[in-house]
Amino acid sequence: MGLNARWFATLALAMALVSPILTTGCSEHHYQVYDSYYHDYHHWSNGEEGYYRQWATENHRDPNRDYRRLDKDDQQHYWQWRHQNDHGHNHDHDHDHDHDARS
Repeated sequence: MGLNARWFATLALAMALVSPILTTGCSEHHYQVYDSYYHDYHHWSNGEEGYYRQWATENHRDPNRDYRRLDKDDQQHYWQWRHQNDHGHNHDHDHDHDHDARS
């Protein structure tokens, strides 16, 4: 293998190993969560993550723990708190589950 080919292979391997690390911090976490207590869906995004961290801090929970890893009681407590602290910003809710709110 020539010097240029070896250098290119090393560079390609380094980029393959480093690129996931560089792009992970830039991504947003979007998924949908069903609130069985209020029977609605919430779009989990960076905005919801902010509410969750506030709840976790106020309730002496680890704000870095993924919501999906909470037990069902803590998830229910979060949604009770979230609905009480919504202040009219229910744009992250999908009550009818079938229709986009913009239509």
